[in-house]
Parts: sequence; structure tokens; C-alpha cells
Amino acid sequence: MNIVEQAESASAEQNDASIAEYLQANPDFFARNSDLLADLQLPHSTGGAAVSLIERQVSVLRGRNRQIEAKLRDFMQVAQSNDEIANNIHLLALLLMRAGSPDNVIATIEEQLRTTFNADRPVLVLFDEDAADPNDSLFLRRIRRDHPAIGPFKTFLQAGRARCGTVRDAQRNFLFGESDVEVGSVALIPLGHHCEVGFLAIGCRDPDHFHPGKSIDFLTRIGELVAAALIR
Repeated sequence: MNIVEQAESASAEQNDASIAEYLQANPDFFARNSDLLADLQLPHSTGGAAVSLIERQVSVLRGRNRQIEAKLRDFMQVAQSNDEIANNIHLLALLLMRAGSPDNVIATIEEQLRTTFNADRPVLVLFDEDAADPNDSLFLRRIRRDHPAIGPFKTFLQAGRARCGTVRDAQRNFLFGESDVEVGSVALIPLGHHCEVGFLAIGCRDPDHFHPGKSIDFLTRIGELVAAALIR
């Protein structure tokens, strides 16, 4: 491109910017000059015949409307999902209050995690200084907090916050062993302050279900309910 062409290109860009600035400052321009609309032609976005400015505006607005509708559907789905989870947590609270004995509390926790919350592989870890090896059942592990098998969870226990994502092999072996359920993602939920009671692990087949960016608010509420029921 020679100097003349460069100057013409720069001048055209300046003119375009000036026109765009003027139209933004005067949105009623075409209302005051409606006869121009019939003469303006714009290339079709797909390379077809030219279309009028009004047709192009209608097309753009329709596209924006579809985007807004898609966002609204997403918001509705999230709201419905949140309502369902809140109702399930409320039901869990009621059932735990009625459970009575410690054994019934543990049985209620397992049943609700498997049915109401659709947990593929839930595990309840309770710290017990008098416990022997952690072999109670597939769901329940009673274990000393200083047991070597708890070592891989040291960072999680110190943080005392719910965590989502994948787990290391040592953690997976302790929690799930040779389970027939292939666990793709896991939520670790502390029970009590800095896991003083223990922690809850919920394994899911879907590797994206418990992703690191997932909100932990509902998981934290579940942990608080379970810990309160176990302490009581």
C-alpha cells in the first residue's frame, strides 16, 4: 500500500468513527430521516443478496433475543436445581432430627445420600481414638485421626472446608478401595470445626459433577447438619 492509499484508508477509518459517534449520540437520526432507510443496503451476513438496514436490525435483534432466551433457560434450570437441593437438605434435617439413636442417624445419612442426593459412592469417615482398623462397612469408616491412612488428607483436614474435584490414588484407595463404581469426581465435606468429627466423601461417576469451580455452599450445609446429628 502506497502513501496515498494509506492516507485514504486512515481518512476512511476516521470518517467511520465520526459517523458511528454521531449516530450513537443521535439515536433518533433515522426516525428524523426515515426516507434514508429504504435506500440503505447492507451485505447479507452469509454472502447472499443485500438486505435493508431494517432487515439487518431485525436479524440482529432476533439473534440477541435468542441469546437472552438461552440465558433465561439456564437461569431457570439453575434456580430449579437450587430449589430441589434446598428441599432435599430440609428433608435430611427433618429425618436426622427423628433418627434417635446413633446407628439410626448413620443409617439415615447413608440412605438419604444414596436416594435423595443420588450419591454413587458415599463414605462417612468418623474419627474415633478407640477404633481399630477402618473396616466397618463400605459406607462407614471409624478410624483414629493419627492413623497413617488419614495422612493423605492432611491438607484437607487443616483447611476444614468442603472441596470438589479429583482425589489422589492414596485417598481413593482409602475411601473406595476396589469399588465396582468407577468414581470420576469427589466432594470432601468436613464434619465439625476442622473435621473434628470426621468427614464425608461423596463419589460420583461423572468427572465433571464435582468440579473445582462448583459452589460448596450446599455441601457445607449438609456437613453442618450431619455433624450436628452425630454430635447429638
